[in-house]
Amino acid sequence: MAVGLGLSIGTVNTVSALADSTSAKAPPGRRRRPPSFARHTRVAARPKAVTRRTTLTFDSAGLVRVGRIPKHGRAVTEFADLTQRSAPSARVGNRMLSAADLIAVVADKVIGEDLAEQLDPEVGIAVTYPARYSDEHVEELRDALDELGLTEVELVAEPVAAAHWLESERSSMMPGLTLVYDLGGGGLDVTLVRVGPGSPPDPIVGESLRSTEFGGRAYGAMVARARRGPGQIAGTEPVPTPEELRTRHIRGSLELVYRCLRSADVTMADVDCVLVVGGAARPAEVVEVLATELARPVMAAPDPERTIADGAALIARRNAVEESEGPVRDADDESDAQGGVGRAAGFSRRTRQRFTRVASAAGLSAIAAALMLGLPGDGVIVELPQLGQ
Repeated sequence: MAVGLGLSIGTVNTVSALADSTSAKAPPGRRRRPPSFARHTRVAARPKAVTRRTTLTFDSAGLVRVGRIPKHGRAVTEFADLTQRSAPSARVGNRMLSAADLIAVVADKVIGEDLAEQLDPEVGIAVTYPARYSDEHVEELRDALDELGLTEVELVAEPVAAAHWLESERSSMMPGLTLVYDLGGGGLDVTLVRVGPGSPPDPIVGESLRSTEFGGRAYGAMVARARRGPGQIAGTEPVPTPEELRTRHIRGSLELVYRCLRSADVTMADVDCVLVVGGAARPAEVVEVLATELARPVMAAPDPERTIADGAALIARRNAVEESEGPVRDADDESDAQGGVGRAAGFSRRTRQRFTRVASAAGLSAIAAALMLGLPGDGVIVELPQLGQ
């Protein structure tokens, strides 16, 4: 049985999802049944997911840890966005680890933890990245993964993974445009993606836009200003409730949505649905405001923080099945065989063209096992993990 592991490494949290055969679509013409029918009918289930903080710390034995904030010592944080002008780094022997290197270390450790008990011979792995990354950013991340021996890991744009999850949820999607509204802890990303049969290899339309003026941290700052008393926010008397502030916050983000539409030379009438993802998108006001203001159907998972990782896991599993058995005619093929989002994942697959670097990558990985990672300014030594440890 093939298994897919998807990783979404965000500024605040890292989400990993594991998809197996129960995560696939139901056969053509068969709708999903409620849980009471699970004994008689295959029921499509969401991939198993784990959320960790995007931090690198160490324990008393000097091993790398992901997702912990120590009471004493230092933790490396805020490195997951390669577009930052000044990102944290760490020293390995005589060289510095860049932000891309740190992301690769997180991926390596999470993969080792999540697949430690997996006995399935066919495992696909996909790591997502922001769609706004330049080719140079993607190449830098690819090189960092290869240096740790993760040459088989696929790289998939975040909105493409999210759109793949949407197609897995809606068994029959007509070709069209989906607006992916990704509201995370560190900011808001808005991207237009083509979905359904006939989608091009690169389904992203126009420009993917980001703003740090919206998201979990920006909303928290907005609430803090309001709590300092009336008059801190113009035109507010008395102090608005958190729900009212969130409504205002989401309405303010619509300008970024309209800018994204203008970059693709379309209007909201051309968009078939809005897909809401991200850890800061859980409150009901987010979907309610978008549905009212944009006048389009809005889709959101019960836990939107894991949607991108879920989609990446489904893509990774599909690729693992195809590599082990060849193309399989199942429900996924009905929507993807003509060039849908599933083929878009193949567009980001670079590892098959990079096997010439395997020898070099393996050598670096062996060296990395002996190198020691010194966190900046604290004099503490951290050992680089190996895949599967």
